[in-house]
Amino acid sequence: MERITSRSNEKIKQAAALLASPKARQESGLFLLEGARLCEDAAKNGIEIVRLFFTEAAAQKYSERLTPIFEKACEQFEISEEVSFRLSDTQSPQGVFCVCRAQKRLSSQTLMDINGRYIALENIQDPSNLGAVSRAAEALGISGLIVSGGCDIYNPKAQRAAMGSLLRIPVIITENLTSLLIFSKQKGMLTLASTPDTGAMNISNVKPEGGAVLVVGNEGSGITREVMDICSLKVTIPMKGRAQSMNAATAAAILMWELVK
Repeated sequence: MERITSRSNEKIKQAAALLASPKARQESGLFLLEGARLCEDAAKNGIEIVRLFFTEAAAQKYSERLTPIFEKACEQFEISEEVSFRLSDTQSPQGVFCVCRAQKRLSSQTLMDINGRYIALENIQDPSNLGAVSRAAEALGISGLIVSGGCDIYNPKAQRAAMGSLLRIPVIITENLTSLLIFSKQKGMLTLASTPDTGAMNISNVKPEGGAVLVVGNEGSGITREVMDICSLKVTIPMKGRAQSMNAATAAAILMWELVK
């Protein structure tokens, strides 16, 4: 097995580019995962692992988690501790990294269950929010995640915050959220726009009888006017005290709970 000790090794440079650049991920169709648990989860969930990088210390500490990764990885490389820091997005890397192939996404019309409950994220910029929403969505039994604009779902911070959820739950990527919402409405689904506006309907009072799509907007500016106007109903979370808004991931979790309870 080849051991890599140079930070300028071509395979390391390619993997580091996937860590730093959304363009590199998009053009190559690859992404980088970090951490023994997350890489193990990818291996067990059928994600194609192109390359595995691991340190000697990681091989000893995480031997059980590495076993299914070794079985799935097309190529395997031991790396030095110094090299591991070039591939890491954390201050204390575990020393386990996988270059994976991005999953092919089906068209929204094919993937969506018209009786399902979906959370749509419009222009979410913080990858940690994206990951946290996907984790809550999986835990609450949401049918799928719709992502329109904003950060890349294969962003390392998003994947780490998701704890594997972004690799397991259905994710629809769309460049035209209004078109998807129109399609959803035509199929009889309820479309909901979340807003801090106190004049909107209390989300606790919304009882969808069939499928529904609930939209959460950008952390700073919220949902775009075009999307807001397309949705059938504006909903809000009543707030007490002096708070006028919530973190996007927190708001999404509460909205999803109300949608599925």
